[in-house]
Amino acid sequence: MTLVQMQPGSTHATPAGGTVADVMETAGPQVCDDMTVEVALAVLASARTGHLLVCDDSGRCTGLVTRSRLAVVRDGSAYSDRVQLRDILGDRGPFISPVTTMAEAGHMMHHSRVDALPVVDEHGSALGVLALAG
Repeated sequence: MTLVQMQPGSTHATPAGGTVADVMETAGPQVCDDMTVEVALAVLASARTGHLLVCDDSGRCTGLVTRSRLAVVRDGSAYSDRVQLRDILGDRGPFISPVTTMAEAGHMMHHSRVDALPVVDEHGSALGVLALAG
């Protein structure tokens, strides 16, 4: 069974020189990695969000998927309705700690070429998402 955990979003002002904890959004929708791409797209639509945090059976965050990434997978020639999120995530990460400075986070996002990163605690549990404004 695939569970979806919903949490309300939050809005924070970005302090100069602050940490990720100061500006991250709450985790939002979290889904299990056995969810199919089609179901994940439906969850994204109903949650009116652009990303989902993906967790394994033990509750550890394994990554983040976006609507655009899921659309690319769904439109690919190798797609079938059995493709699960764990099949498209690849390696775990990148992730970021809530105590990371915003300067370090910006550098990591630029280097990783992502516009959102899961924020995790020392046990790998999702605490929130650091997303670029826009």
